Amino acid sequence: MAAAASPAACARASASGPRAGPRLAVRTAALPADGRGDGASSYKEFGLYSLKKRIEDAVVRVETTASSALEVEEAQRIKQEEVLRKRNLWDNPAKSHETLSALADAIRVVDHLKDLRFKAEEAKLISQLSEMDVINGELFKQAYKSSVDASEYLDRYAMYKLLKGPYDKEGACIIVTAVSDGVASELWATKVFGMYTSWARKQGCKVGLIEKVSSKSGHVQSAAMEIESEYMFGILSGEKGMHRMTYSSLENSDTYEALSARVDVIPLFLDRPVNLYLDDNDIEIVPTPSEYKKRDSRNCAAVRALHKPSGVSAESSGERSYFANKLKATSRLKGKLLIIARELGASDMTMIKKQAIEDKCKCETRRYTFGPQKLVHDLNTGIQLSDLDLVLEGDIEPFIRGRIITRQ
Repeated sequence: MAAAASPAACARASASGPRAGPRLAVRTAALPADGRGDGASSYKEFGLYSLKKRIEDAVVRVETTASSALEVEEAQRIKQEEVLRKRNLWDNPAKSHETLSALADAIRVVDHLKDLRFKAEEAKLISQLSEMDVINGELFKQAYKSSVDASEYLDRYAMYKLLKGPYDKEGACIIVTAVSDGVASELWATKVFGMYTSWARKQGCKVGLIEKVSSKSGHVQSAAMEIESEYMFGILSGEKGMHRMTYSSLENSDTYEALSARVDVIPLFLDRPVNLYLDDNDIEIVPTPSEYKKRDSRNCAAVRALHKPSGVSAESSGERSYFANKLKATSRLKGKLLIIARELGASDMTMIKKQAIEDKCKCETRRYTFGPQKLVHDLNTGIQLSDLDLVLEGDIEPFIRGRIITRQ
């Protein structure tokens, strides 16, 4: 799964797609000396037989799925246009902005689904012409790539349609923290954070601020990354919780030791402020401006916002000034509280019990077992993978997709 962007975002990226460039052209191929012969044997000789089958499967999928999706999105576009026609845009600018944004997204998705059908028709034509052995191998591979792109888009489209939570469309700030002191725990937190940075890079996500807070030993105590692509919170929210690593003891190979890193996922509101009121008396900012000037140079810009009734806190250290970090920390704190209140069913922030929050934070999300039998076990979905190294390199798609499907 390439989950880097929403269907609308994917559509924005498609401006350089097949409609923007020259269309595929059929060219005569350099074939075996006899020029004709058995089509299947020719495909096998050129390594194209399996590509042809996959192109045909992708074409069938696009013709069936994209057509029905297009009807739904066209209806959504028409609905948004009707809402705008009936509304005075100046009565409620915020609501009007939301409607205009939804209309723009609907138009882009419709255009992209139409583009997918164009790709499918083109790939189908190339596949049919290939029966006459007049297709250039490179052109055939280009058609195959187009069909793969179309299938991947439909995968993303289907997944994003499942993300219907109130904050699922927002970006995400993912924070990894070493649970205990010590170099081993901090190195494990660094490894987990690297897993997410690798995932984001592979998906082509729009990554903004990355910040790290060092411990006294000089290793990373906590690290945060802001991913500004749409739907990132919905995609990554299931990663929240404890990520526990177990490994064989050096003294006794039959004894396993454990380390944990806590992962927090906070919605990153891309085009609107966090809509949550907090009493200033309930918020404590550490350090104060005067204390800030005396702090350790490693973390001189780190600012922490604490919600005293619940004990929930959030930090920021990536901005250039104390006040910018104070605003960012407060915004992250509000995002955290919104999610906690929703998960615990609390309507009043002051009524959230500290013990309930602590119990929620201790919930284990995934286990990583090092040793003779390497294994990754995701407790949210029950999925187990044996390729531990691949997972730590960012291949967490099965867990993400499985969680989104099972939560419906």
